[in-house]
Amino acid sequence: PPEFLPPIVYPPPTVLPPPNRAPTTALWCVAKPSVPGPIMQEAMNYACASGADCDSIQPSGPCFQPDTIFAHASYAFNSYWQKTKIAGGTCEFGGTAMLVTVDPSEFLH
Repeated sequence: PPEFLPPIVYPPPTVLPPPNRAPTTALWCVAKPSVPGPIMQEAMNYACASGADCDSIQPSGPCFQPDTIFAHASYAFNSYWQKTKIAGGTCEFGGTAMLVTVDPSEFLH
């Protein structure tokens, strides 16, 4: 259907309408706690090979502790997703990851 635009009013209204923006909710991509270790490891290897910053979760890195596959995979997934979401990257990792609204560093560090 054709689009109808409102008529142009002169002079323009003096009060600007509020910007039409959705509230932004911070999201993080973390590992699902229910995923078995070997599958999580494979998904984490994929994330690390695909651009995630995995130096931080090496034994000498600042995010090595806690030394759990869950914490390390969550870090890798989130690192990858934060870098690629603008270009269409997803938080899937074969069903091993999920988006959360709580900063994972609250419970991972």
